[in-house]
Amino acid sequence: MNRMFGNVRINFLAGIIGLILTFFVSFSSNLLSTSLFRAGAAFIIWFLLAFLLRYVLGSVLVSPPDKGGLESLEFEQETKGAQLDVIAPNDDEVLKDILNYAQAEPNEDQKKPSQSAVDSGFEPLNPPKIVRTKDAEELAQAVRHLSGK
Repeated sequence: MNRMFGNVRINFLAGIIGLILTFFVSFSSNLLSTSLFRAGAAFIIWFLLAFLLRYVLGSVLVSPPDKGGLESLEFEQETKGAQLDVIAPNDDEVLKDILNYAQAEPNEDQKKPSQSAVDSGFEPLNPPKIVRTKDAEELAQAVRHLSGK
């Protein structure tokens, strides 16, 4: 259950502030009757907005329920299963080993391919090199012809 923050005086204070601000802003460019009507409407709107503000503040500032009593039991049943605590395993040692291995100088054993790589038939990719067979002037003529110049 949510409690509202403060009392109705806050609503009246907000309504009066809205009334005064609206009246003075509206009076400079409207008739007195129009300004008073708009100020009254502003009082009602600000008064109702203060209820909303008080409700939100009451929801945010509510103290947690006591550990005993019926309300705490209902609160516990409502929140049961709503939170999941997951603890990840500590991978610091594995990460340190990987970083130390990557920073270590390669020795003779590491420079040679491992026996398991040779057995599995792994070969690094060796793409063919692109070789130009046409000279630059011939390529320029082809571009000029295609562009229509």
